[in-house]
Amino acid sequence: MALADRVVRAVHDAHRHLGVLPAYPFYGGPPVNPDVTARATIDDLRADLDAEGTELAVAIPNYGVPDASASFALNELCLEAAQKDPRVRAGIWASPRPQDAEQTAAALRLAAEPEVRVIKISFLLGGRASDEACRPQLEAIFDAAREHGRVVHVHTSPGAASDIDEVGELVERYADDVKLHLVHLGGGMSGHIKLVGGRFFDWIAAGKQVYTDTSWAIGFAPRWLAAEIERRGIGHDRVLFASDEPWGDRTGELARMAEAMGDGELGRLTLAGNAEALYA
Repeated sequence: MALADRVVRAVHDAHRHLGVLPAYPFYGGPPVNPDVTARATIDDLRADLDAEGTELAVAIPNYGVPDASASFALNELCLEAAQKDPRVRAGIWASPRPQDAEQTAAALRLAAEPEVRVIKISFLLGGRASDEACRPQLEAIFDAAREHGRVVHVHTSPGAASDIDEVGELVERYADDVKLHLVHLGGGMSGHIKLVGGRFFDWIAAGKQVYTDTSWAIGFAPRWLAAEIERRGIGHDRVLFASDEPWGDRTGELARMAEAMGDGELGRLTLAGNAEALYA
């Protein structure tokens, strides 16, 4: 069935960003702001949700420039957005890097706020799961998530510190009693194959509280993921729709997810039901 012919249904966005970052000279070029649809204000976010018809959204501080303080500074904005709009749930930014320990401690105090659902971490700005220097911050982050019932979001992408080989250590170490959302389904070819080819389902079968979304996924991956869920009979409750705006493309992400997951129960769960269970 063509996307245009599908029944209109609820869509919940399990991972998008709020806030504008300073321009940065990435890769030796001039200072740029590549995230052209970044939203600076709560009113801007509300307008997007209105236009999309999005009924539930997790708003997480924008990040990407190699200055973690820029993202820490957006925690209060995300919290305020959730306090002002009943459709929004807040994510707070935390960091595994030892040099960010003081800012992370301050951020984790916000985890007790009732509108917070997510603690977001990424190794793109430094650190890695296997680095003992990061262990105290990681322990504090997952302790806070455990205490307050929050979901930890971690960025994934192929290679280096964000690779599933590294991030998987967090699943093994913490996901018995903390929900862990692997953003981007591994983030690329090797990550998709590592996860969909076995690890994601092995972790679920082992009782790990692991989740993922298909933002940034290469075209084949959502189809393969849906086929493996159907074949194995598990994982239907662990996959969520996420736009990753402004770094993702909501229109494209939604079309890919809807086409792969279909019009039945799996489609309903991945577009809305699973996010509602985690974040409503």
